Amino acid sequence: MAAPAPLRQRRPRRFRERKDVLHDLDDGELIKRYRLDRAGIIFVTDLVRGPLTNPTGRNQALTPEMKIIVLLRYLATGKMQLCSMDDLGPSQQTVSRVITETLMALSSNAILTQFITFPITPHETQRKIVDFQQIAGFPGVIGAIDGTHVRISAPSEFEEEYVNRKGYHSINVQVIFDAKYKITDIVAKWPGSVHDARILNESSLNRVVFGRGMVPDGCHQLGDSGYPSKKWLLTPYLRPQPGPQSNYNKAHKITRSVVERGIGQLKRRFHVLHGEIRVQPPSKVCQIIKVCAMLHNICKDRNIYIPAAEDDEEEVDDPLHLQPPAAQRPREGLLYRDEFADLHFRNDN
Repeated sequence: MAAPAPLRQRRPRRFRERKDVLHDLDDGELIKRYRLDRAGIIFVTDLVRGPLTNPTGRNQALTPEMKIIVLLRYLATGKMQLCSMDDLGPSQQTVSRVITETLMALSSNAILTQFITFPITPHETQRKIVDFQQIAGFPGVIGAIDGTHVRISAPSEFEEEYVNRKGYHSINVQVIFDAKYKITDIVAKWPGSVHDARILNESSLNRVVFGRGMVPDGCHQLGDSGYPSKKWLLTPYLRPQPGPQSNYNKAHKITRSVVERGIGQLKRRFHVLHGEIRVQPPSKVCQIIKVCAMLHNICKDRNIYIPAAEDDEEEVDDPLHLQPPAAQRPREGLLYRDEFADLHFRNDN
């Protein structure tokens, strides 16, 4: 009878040494790699320390700080593989799991609403009005609104709904910036085929904030010609007449450019929004977009600059916007715009 084969001894698990980036790197290098300095990383970690703390306490478990760092590296570069190759230590499988876990924690409504808030009180709106009026003399503005497309890989369900007018799959994101390039509202849930005007119409901004008069009278958003004119949403004239209409358009264009530059800053800060986001399902992409918006505002609050890179380019969306259907261009809004232009832009300042 043959002797039993000797039992193979189980090799002890070998763990890659993890780099303590908070200790080893200075603030300049941290910002370059993770878009936040040391204090900023700890601040964001403290927001979700509870949900990110591993309850088992097993050896080699990632700390909440490391989970935040892994996510920040992904958002800054858009390349998941860099998170495991960048001396951080976790395997590719661990990186994917950590990103999902950390996104879930940071994208909770309780966290997002601490940093993305729309001005509704008289004090808040007056401060926004003053900031915007200093740009080009356009009165009564508390925000500039626009849509931007974030490219995604083809989803497995309802694929055709995500194909935008340029022919690629995307999420159409509605975003509002104030004059200091902070995001005051963001809607990231609609497939790329959906028109900007419909996203606005279905939004709480239209139905609740302005629809129910939650903001003081005389407060406006500035939007491009892809939006319907409303008493609270001022759009440019397509064929302005000399005088008030031309003066209005000139000031409108300069003031509204805040949102275009703001989108550029957001996408330069977090390169994941520049290219195709290859995660599924699309709802996870929406989490990424909202978390990037929140982190952008945190960076603004903490005066953290956008690190320069050779491939940085200002975001420039296609200026050709489809006009909303005639049914979504109420005459009331157009008449109000005429009165507004005649009142405030009769003289060429």
